[in-house]
Amino acid sequence: MTAAPDAEFQGRLRANAEALEPVLEGLLSGEARAGEIARPGRLLEAMRYAVLGAGKRLRPFLLVETARLFGREPSGGVLRAAAALECVHCYSLAHDDLPAMDDDDMRRGRPSLHRAFDEATAILAGDGLLTLAFDILADPATDHDAELRASLVAGLARAAGLGGMVGGQAFDIAGGEDRERMLRMKTAALFRFAAEAGALLGRAAPAARARLASFGEALGVAFQLADDIADNDAHANPAALARHAEEATRLLAPFGREAETLRALVRFVAGASSSP
Repeated sequence: MTAAPDAEFQGRLRANAEALEPVLEGLLSGEARAGEIARPGRLLEAMRYAVLGAGKRLRPFLLVETARLFGREPSGGVLRAAAALECVHCYSLAHDDLPAMDDDDMRRGRPSLHRAFDEATAILAGDGLLTLAFDILADPATDHDAELRASLVAGLARAAGLGGMVGGQAFDIAGGEDRERMLRMKTAALFRFAAEAGALLGRAAPAARARLASFGEALGVAFQLADDIADNDAHANPAALARHAEEATRLLAPFGREAETLRALVRFVAGASSSP
């Protein structure tokens, strides 16, 4: 890739993170919403600590750029869906860092949530972020089409739950030989949802949605493999990384030049640092 497209890609990645920040700020304001009684201050502070001002926002970027592929610009509804996805991702990080899980003291260069607050607050903040994500997706402000919103809710639930991210974490804890299955669930399921959700918001045809879901999964596995390499993990597998990155690129072929930003995302992920 030449320097100019790389600069353009980095600019779009930054612009997406900047556009998402006020959306997340608004969703995590102190004002109780219709149907809520109150928002506890310390819990809200912890949720904001977990979400705001950090990370590359790769999963939201994937959702936004996939929607853009079908002419849906990153307006309120697309950014709300991206924010919901980021809430789930940040909940997972907060819970993964807990002593009963990975027991990490630092996250993104600062104390992890349970160290900055306490374990009980970190658990509740994660619970709050997870449930907030579905609140966001179910709200008519995300899209006027109730059937589409239901599809987003169901898709994120499956990507994040028993047969997706949470199940993958369980497989990771238990160990075993089928590492690729674990990666497809623990890491790639949210990438798969991001690409499929973007296509859904863009009113893409079913065949295109399915192709992009497969693209998201291949990209997500590549992301985790690149992370393993950056961390000098014992499971690091450069050959598998190359295979999944090539598969992700191949799946974009029918979309032509319009998918160049997504191709640039594959190249970026394949050489990514260990920061999620």
